[in-house]
Amino acid sequence: MLFRNAAPTDASSLAVLSMEVWVGTYLREGVNAFFADYALSEFTAATFGAIIANDDEHIIVSENEDGIDGFIRLSVNSAAPVECCSTTEIKTLYIQPRHHGKGLGKGLLDEGLGQCAEMGINSVWLTVNSQNTSALAFYSAVDFETIGQTHFRIGDQTYLNEVLRLQIA
Repeated sequence: MLFRNAAPTDASSLAVLSMEVWVGTYLREGVNAFFADYALSEFTAATFGAIIANDDEHIIVSENEDGIDGFIRLSVNSAAPVECCSTTEIKTLYIQPRHHGKGLGKGLLDEGLGQCAEMGINSVWLTVNSQNTSALAFYSAVDFETIGQTHFRIGDQTYLNEVLRLQIA
């Protein structure tokens, strides 16, 4: 496993990987225009280029000999939807499905938490769709605690999410 900070040249790879993971996770029963329009507007090379250029955003990628197979995105100065949280959010932790079970998620999480510790950050928070049982099990296994709920919004639709927090040792 090779972990490194994302470079501007990674933007298109991150966009495609994000679309693959998001569509595979949330669009299990079919694709309609509502979700397709969201995915096509959200997961673009331009969007990821802007994220990579933003000093409050940190993306660490996992790379194999063929390319990027996962990434973690940390957002500092990101207000949590519940009290008692730091302002550092794990905005995204995506692994290509065919690479699940190989330790990439844990490796990327460890890399991200290591960067947080270097920046003096002592806790992080994130949200997970309440129906994403595999992600909830993963975060529980690495000691995140559920501290509340919020809703993810796409247009006028809302989706229940769990808010999780981890204290960094």
